[in-house]
Amino acid sequence: MNADDTIAAIASAPGGACRGLVRISGPAVVACLSGCFRCSRGQDLAGLAHPTVVPGRIALGDPLGDVPADLYLWPGPRSYTRQPLAELHTVGAPPVLHATLATVCAAGARLAGPGEFTLRAFLAGRLDLTQAEAVLAVIDAGSRIELDIALRQLAGGLAGPLHQLRNQLLDLLARVEAGLDFVDEDIEFIADDDLHQQLEDVAQGLARLAAQLATRNRADEPFRVVLTGWPNVGKSSLMNALAGTQAALVSPHAGTTRDYLTRTVDIAGLDCRLVDTAGWDTAASEPVARSAKTLAAQQTGQAHVQLFCLDATRPLNAWERDTLETPANRILVLTKTDLPHATDLRCQAIATSSHTGAGLEALQRAIYQSLTADRNDSEVVAGTAIRCGDSLRRAAAAVRLAQQAVPGGEPDAGKLANARKLADDQQVGGDELVAAELRLALDELAQVVGAVYTEDILDRIFSRFCIGK
Repeated sequence: MNADDTIAAIASAPGGACRGLVRISGPAVVACLSGCFRCSRGQDLAGLAHPTVVPGRIALGDPLGDVPADLYLWPGPRSYTRQPLAELHTVGAPPVLHATLATVCAAGARLAGPGEFTLRAFLAGRLDLTQAEAVLAVIDAGSRIELDIALRQLAGGLAGPLHQLRNQLLDLLARVEAGLDFVDEDIEFIADDDLHQQLEDVAQGLARLAAQLATRNRADEPFRVVLTGWPNVGKSSLMNALAGTQAALVSPHAGTTRDYLTRTVDIAGLDCRLVDTAGWDTAASEPVARSAKTLAAQQTGQAHVQLFCLDATRPLNAWERDTLETPANRILVLTKTDLPHATDLRCQAIATSSHTGAGLEALQRAIYQSLTADRNDSEVVAGTAIRCGDSLRRAAAAVRLAQQAVPGGEPDAGKLANARKLADDQQVGGDELVAAELRLALDELAQVVGAVYTEDILDRIFSRFCIGK
């Protein structure tokens, strides 16, 4: 991807709409537009020195002719890519957008590659690598929570703390190396106690970031909401009611569900996968029943939250009582509440009726609250967590070793002792060992923010973007 090319792409969502846009970036933006865009007010595009909106028409040739368009033009380096950049906002019909793109490319632009606009923004220093990944996360967000996390990271929720830690390490490294340069002089650039404390502050900051990444250490996938309970307590009917469709077979006979069934639904903006499992009958002994119980246990173990269903028309049995005494991330659901009650349940549960719909909204709110309780403080999108986890761990380990190398530090697990032995063999002092570990930590953080990168890393990140972003 040559950054000196002028690139163009459709940047609005696929499909028809009232408005659509074609984005262009590169040195020849104005030259490309001069041959096909007619300003309504007669302006000369080459004479525009500041960002502006220019109404006009774009000449698309036969059979479309001239189509109304508004040109949003950034002629200087104050654009997203720090290059001349333009957006043509016009009719959102796909034939018009494709014709507009073809016209611009015929005038000298080339089709942009996946993520090439954001790649140029990164290479120009407009974004760091964590913010570039947040752009992709905004596009791919499957829920309001995912969108909020991506927007916070795009706004610097992760980049800010990372750059602050890097600056702090750079300052410490400069002071340590200044002491090494003037080792024969009676000058103390940083006291050992101060160095030890500042390294502790950095180590704690890295630990906080690592904890955020630990909550997002897997690729995004629907939340698993697993329905469990005794046979014929109404799990399948509840799943159908939550899904709004006949997803599971319902029968008055116990044991209808032998395998597990899944259905992806939206619950208060969250992408959730409902899993209806076979009823847990302790007396069932035939091979199929045993297999069904094994599958149910596996699904329950993978659940983000468990809906433990209890029948309101009968008292609890021994298995249900034992299960309630076992701690778990579960929501108690009382089913069939439209029928005469006979339950002896003494703890709080959400009363529902799949027949009348009573309690379903309350249950959805409870599911939402349970799934989001530990995610609202996260500032890290999943792609960044997967890419950066190892680098942050290595940076934290280097900072700890640097801290232990400071006079008065306490060695840990023999690692520092080996490092000091190597330093002694090479006639290297403790401050030099501190400086070496600080450089390692800085290198790891540089890979996280993209101050140091390889083409392979950029290919892996930006190849996942759609064209036009």
